[in-house]
Amino acid sequence: MTQDIVAEMPCRELVELVTDYVEDRLAPLHRARFEAHLAECGECTTYLDQMRQTIRLLGRLPEDSLSPEAAETLTAAFRDWSR
Repeated sequence: MTQDIVAEMPCRELVELVTDYVEDRLAPLHRARFEAHLAECGECTTYLDQMRQTIRLLGRLPEDSLSPEAAETLTAAFRDWSR
């Protein structure tokens, strides 16, 4: 990958795509851009590692183990995330 490709993906875009990356749902071009960015950005590499750890630890919790209040709090917190 060239530096030009890395420049095409800002950190914010990587954050928005991290779930799709972890779940292997990115198109090949986006995956290449994502990985090129990671090769140059230690902060995003750390973020990806933290997301993988979170998924590994919390991915085992059944949905019904979350109280309705906690679910509403999380929903409210992430409702405007992409705006």
